[in-house]
Amino acid sequence: MHPLRLIESVPGKYSLLLDAGTTQVDDVIEELGHTPNGYFWEGVAQLLVSTEAPALEGRFSYDPEGGMFCAYGADRSALEELGTRMAAVAADADRMRRLVTAAEADGFEFDD
Repeated sequence: MHPLRLIESVPGKYSLLLDAGTTQVDDVIEELGHTPNGYFWEGVAQLLVSTEAPALEGRFSYDPEGGMFCAYGADRSALEELGTRMAAVAADADRMRRLVTAAEADGFEFDD
């Protein structure tokens, strides 16, 4: 799940975290006209849920900041699945390009 990490903040409550600016695809994100901050990664998470894993919809919440992506909730397995999906994108420049290009073609706006 690297570069993401899943922590248990209090018993039964989990946070999926990604420090912005630490992925292998940061340069690609910038080439595509975006800032690899927490808000951009929230958009990535939303896209992955809507296009690849709709069963995850509503099973956690988002709370990104400029320097960090955060999804949180009580459903550890849902956050683990999201983390695995996001880690795959964070390590694959071609997949990131395809994701952003398709999203923008569909009218999706990243909030970065």
